[in-house]
Amino acid sequence: MHLYDLTQFLAALSDNNNRPWFVMNKPRYDILRAEFLDVVTELIAELARFDPLVTHCNPKKALFRINRDLRFGHDKSPYKTHFSAAIVPNDLRRPSEAGGPAYYLQIEGGGKLRFGAGEYTPPPKRLRAIRNHMVIDAAGFSTVLKNNKLVRTFGQLQQESKLLRPPKGFDALAEHIESIKLRSFFVWCEVDLALNDPDRLVPDLASGLKDAYALVHWLRASAVSNME
Repeated sequence: MHLYDLTQFLAALSDNNNRPWFVMNKPRYDILRAEFLDVVTELIAELARFDPLVTHCNPKKALFRINRDLRFGHDKSPYKTHFSAAIVPNDLRRPSEAGGPAYYLQIEGGGKLRFGAGEYTPPPKRLRAIRNHMVIDAAGFSTVLKNNKLVRTFGQLQQESKLLRPPKGFDALAEHIESIKLRSFFVWCEVDLALNDPDRLVPDLASGLKDAYALVHWLRASAVSNME
């Protein structure tokens, strides 16, 4: 993939976030999107080496649209200024709505690569299932939080939108009460893109995302636990 071309396009889009400019540059966008699709396709194959459940993820469905949802928020810019994808089992299109962990990647115009894994703002029923599993499998969740590879690459779980008080029905003295207060169970990493070595993009991404597998595996187990 021509990473320099992509970051230049995204940077220009950030400065010209309007429909006339995008229509004029649509042929350029189409080429870059096709190249990004190739990257996601290769990445799925690499992730499947350690996580077979994503083997049949449809790469076209994994890609997010560049059009923004303008129904909410004050920012009415019509286009996202990044390319992104979420890789999940069973061709799930929107992991945040369906529930279940995803591997995520995002390339930004400033030459930044963001990648991570887990569940971002899961729906209420799924959120409660994860919290319940923290109580049921406190020891297993402790092992995840202390996983050397996870901590080395990502640090701690993201603390965004954390509750100030324990959610209803959960003991304030529960072992993992601070994690139970979270609304997302996701880890992030941000690095500078190696624009001069695009061949390293997929291997480096796969290696980094593999370090999050302990969290992904535990989150999947939480779904099984709450069905029993």
